[in-house]
Amino acid sequence: MSSTESLFTIKPVVNDPLAGCHYAYGKPSATAILRQRPEDFQVDEVLGFEPDGEGNHVFLKLRKRGQNTQWLANEIAHLAGIKERDIGYGGMKDRHAVTTQWFSVDVAGREEPDWSRLEFDRDSEAVEVIDVARHRRKLRRGTLTGNQFRITLRDLRGDHDAIISRLESVRRYGVPNYFGEQRFGANNLARAEAMFKKRFRAKRNQRSLYLSVARSQLFNNILSRRVADKNWNTLLDGDVMQLSGSHSVFKVAETDMDTEQRLFDKDIHPTGSLWGRGELMTSLQAQALELEETQQYPLLCIGLEEAGLKQQRRSLRLLPENMEWELSGDSLMVTFFLPAGSYATVVLREIVDYRQL
Repeated sequence: MSSTESLFTIKPVVNDPLAGCHYAYGKPSATAILRQRPEDFQVDEVLGFEPDGEGNHVFLKLRKRGQNTQWLANEIAHLAGIKERDIGYGGMKDRHAVTTQWFSVDVAGREEPDWSRLEFDRDSEAVEVIDVARHRRKLRRGTLTGNQFRITLRDLRGDHDAIISRLESVRRYGVPNYFGEQRFGANNLARAEAMFKKRFRAKRNQRSLYLSVARSQLFNNILSRRVADKNWNTLLDGDVMQLSGSHSVFKVAETDMDTEQRLFDKDIHPTGSLWGRGELMTSLQAQALELEETQQYPLLCIGLEEAGLKQQRRSLRLLPENMEWELSGDSLMVTFFLPAGSYATVVLREIVDYRQL
């Protein structure tokens, strides 16, 4: 069986798409339960700007429990009497959680509805309107600064000293910036492969999802290899670095003391390829590693290139900000801020071996 064929021998349901990804600090021995109740996973969006108070777009800040983003967007569109495409939001939020999220609603030429009609509270589901403001532009995907998390792990089993040691390592050194399980869903990698083989024609929103899943898989493969080689947060000759808090990147032909110091100071981070058309920005050792990992899966690479995606970069290192915790008995509560596009679950997997109910 070829490497390409073996990649797609996938079970109908993928319970943990990160199962094969290496750990920075070894697999945790402590275990816990995540999301025993929605309140155990709390997320507050950080918009990064203030609505300007004018314009045709109403910005709604909503708190939801037990509902996903898509469902709530549909409810808003129905209340406003507009199409769903006229609803904007910065990113998807989990259903089994309590999340605060911004939506934009294009009400040009229409009377603004009574937004309180969105509110309800029953059983484990609820929606609450927190704020309403006007803005000139639609809220787009990826425009958020990030998310603030407050997560409680229950039924914790393990040595507390070992757990604290891991927490301190994560706070000091960060974690591998894997795409989390939420990105992959159930069986979407197999659907991406079928789409690339032209076995079916995906709808527009499905196509975008499958392309993202394929790209994320290749990135995770590169990152996992670098974690295994213990250079995910160090310099390789030919690396491409990303400025902290920015999407700006630059090449490093050879390592030097200044670049290493900036890396140690967390001013810059190594990056991995988000596959697409064009030449890899990396060279030397870094490029050889990326080619070795991605060329094992030509169907994914060719499919992404034919879809018109271009080569991009993503940081290999994720640094939770303002990380704090409370460890008491059989529960652990941890808070931290993450930039947009990163996943709280990849932080948690380095601390405990959790399972979700």
